[in-house]
Amino acid sequence: MEKTEQQQREDEQMMRRALDEARTAMAKDEIPIGAVITCKGRIIARAYNLTETLCDVTAHAEMQAITMAASALGGKYLTDCTLYVTVEPCPMCAGAIGWAQIPRVVYGAPDPKRGYREYAPRVLHPKATVTGGILEDECRELMQEFFRKKR
Repeated sequence: MEKTEQQQREDEQMMRRALDEARTAMAKDEIPIGAVITCKGRIIARAYNLTETLCDVTAHAEMQAITMAASALGGKYLTDCTLYVTVEPCPMCAGAIGWAQIPRVVYGAPDPKRGYREYAPRVLHPKATVTGGILEDECRELMQEFFRKKR
């Protein structure tokens, strides 16, 4: 099997795990964004938005996952990790991803209104790679469903 095909399958598998986290957030009336961090192919952190639950605007899925992964590895740098998140990170989360030196970010749906690419395109670590659009339709539909119910 070609490496890119294998990587695509792994990315989709991990994004499904992130979608599971997003669905948990939705069930708790949180904005349905989920994140998973892997290290050498193994999940070391999984999280979802907790901004409402914790009354904390910084409690985004990515921030929760980074804290959990750093604790699991015993250090603040996540240099052997990949972050999977259902929606493109915001500038705050992208800054944290950069500080944690996460070398690979994979996201589902783009966020043209609040995504880091619009406001802070160089905030990630200079050597970081980004893959967008993994299970994009499912990720977008979950967000749309959540906000349709809110309106």
